[in-house]
Amino acid sequence: MRIAKLAAGAVLAMALAGCQNLIPQEMSVSDYCANPEKSQENVCRLKVEIDGQTTALSDTDMRLSDARGVADSASDAAARAQATADEAMQRANAALAKTDEMVCETLTVQKTDTGTCRPGYELTSCTQTRYTERAGGLSFLREINNEKCRFNERVLEMQVRCCNTASAAPQPEDATIVEDMPEPEAEPETPEDSPLSF
Repeated sequence: MRIAKLAAGAVLAMALAGCQNLIPQEMSVSDYCANPEKSQENVCRLKVEIDGQTTALSDTDMRLSDARGVADSASDAAARAQATADEAMQRANAALAKTDEMVCETLTVQKTDTGTCRPGYELTSCTQTRYTERAGGLSFLREINNEKCRFNERVLEMQVRCCNTASAAPQPEDATIVEDMPEPEAEPETPEDSPLSF
């Protein structure tokens, strides 16, 4: 009886040792994917980047258990990316389905360095439209955001374009606004010294 138990234990140990070689987790990916029945599985079709080189996972000597982890994480990342893309597509379709039109107005602002929009509108552009040498000539646009635009100095005239959706903005009106910003002081002209002056 004792010999029978010992023999049964030896047979069981040999069977387990033989099965150990058949467990795919310890097999390399290239060996596993060499089987034509397994070649279409995700782990065999996945490509990875190793040291800047794109390589098929089936061409590596990675253990199958590690490769399955890589393939599963790649599948999870792809599923999350698809879900994000589906959500973005739904938002884009909802935005396209809106019938709310864009309304804009142009304000002409004179003799100032700053242009703003009426409440309910957002600034979209700001352009200097008239200038003279006396008023300072061309000015540089120093700041522009959704609320205001600002030139480096006073300009004779600028056009401020303001827009918003029809449901969120008041009725558009184009207007001319004259600011009473003080005139720049004229520099006194000094006569040039000439060696020929009398």
